[in-house]
Amino acid sequence: MKSDTPVLLRHFINGEFVTSPAEFDNICPVDGSLISTVCEADRQTVDIAVAAAREALKGPWAGMSVQQRSQLLHKVADGIQARFEEFVAAEVADTGRPVHQARSLDIARGIANFRTFADLASTANTDAYEMPTADGLGALNYTVRKPVGVVGIISPWNLPLLLFTWKVAPALACGNTVVAKPSEESPSSATLLAEVMRDAGIPPGVFNLIHGLGANSAGEFLTRHPGIDALTFTGESRTGSTIMKAVADGVKEVSFELGGKNAAVVFEDADFDAAVAGVMRSSFTNSGQVCLCSERVFVHSSLFDRFVTAIRQKTEALKIGFPHTDGVDMGPLISHGHRDKVLSYYRLALEEGANLITGGGVPYFGDARDQGAYVQPTVWTGLSDEARCTSEEIFGPVCHIAPFDTEEEIIQRVNASKYGLACALWTTNLSRAHRVSRQIHVGLVWVNTWYLRDLRTPFGGVKLSGLGREGGRYSLDFYSDIANICIKL
Repeated sequence: MKSDTPVLLRHFINGEFVTSPAEFDNICPVDGSLISTVCEADRQTVDIAVAAAREALKGPWAGMSVQQRSQLLHKVADGIQARFEEFVAAEVADTGRPVHQARSLDIARGIANFRTFADLASTANTDAYEMPTADGLGALNYTVRKPVGVVGIISPWNLPLLLFTWKVAPALACGNTVVAKPSEESPSSATLLAEVMRDAGIPPGVFNLIHGLGANSAGEFLTRHPGIDALTFTGESRTGSTIMKAVADGVKEVSFELGGKNAAVVFEDADFDAAVAGVMRSSFTNSGQVCLCSERVFVHSSLFDRFVTAIRQKTEALKIGFPHTDGVDMGPLISHGHRDKVLSYYRLALEEGANLITGGGVPYFGDARDQGAYVQPTVWTGLSDEARCTSEEIFGPVCHIAPFDTEEEIIQRVNASKYGLACALWTTNLSRAHRVSRQIHVGLVWVNTWYLRDLRTPFGGVKLSGLGREGGRYSLDFYSDIANICIKL
């Protein structure tokens, strides 16, 4: 993956690629090589991008019908499809994820995001009510959707194109203009998307891309900018809190999808093999770097020992390697910095008294991967629910398995977390599935599956896991100002 002549990734503002004075390096987590250098937006660059977006609100974009915007977004989806393998290569280089995952999940979902929200916007319904009046003639009340204005978008590094387009697509479908900042750890696919936007005929200034870091850089300049009308962010809970404080004075609309310390619960009547496979997937997909991963696994006492043995065997059989290797299950973490964080929890777990079932360190390969950001997938038992390693989000390939005895007990233990994003239940008892799901205080409950969701349904968390809902009409509601019109008849 080494390159003797790394490319320069530039900002995309008002329909053109532009540079700024400062730059930073984009490092491949597979082998530590330099992928590209990236322009870092200063305050002036952000000002220019926001100004371009505000001006575009008055241009051809404002005069387009919903159907015309929808057609353009389908052209964007077509453009991603036409350059599918380029997007795969960009995602793999930035993240080190296995190629098969980038092909089957990340890029395919990016395409689906544009098509889904284009269709939803073009078929979205509004409300209409007739009401009586004292004179007997009545009145008609109906609602209309208007663009919010300029939307600031900040997306994370763990699923770069998927989560970037998850926000960009509905924002544009609703007639807004955007200034979007991808994570500094994964800027490549967003830059490719800017090329696709231009080639698809999206008017200048409608989609603006800025690169940079967070504090005292592009992220902070964007969140504090007075020209931003609404802000959507996916990332750490602490960053979400900082952003909320920054936008409070302007009373701006915000949508936050933040961290999680998600649970998987395996009841005594579960399909054992399906539950083992499901927990393996929900704990170790993308090296555990998914906000929806199961870091807390609760297994009924009658199955506990057997389940731990099965998870250990399957975890030790995972193939860790280069992303292009056939059959590889797991790649590196996103960076050496993030690896240091995860390894600090590996050490902490032992200090807290965990039983190390498997993993807990750094694999040795004897090749270029030793310069990368790999860690071993790790399983613990023996910690209390109050331990830091069972209550703080680690965001790595880890799970702690604990026994439970009763339904009432496990509902209380799952809900005791300060997070509330998702939960996976494994049971063949349909009544229990419905009963327990309603009592779990999270935004999303899966039963006998994980990471399966119709894009038309709501997504979001409670407590420290976020604010608001996106997906389907819920995204259309966030990215629209819904106004009421009352006509006296």
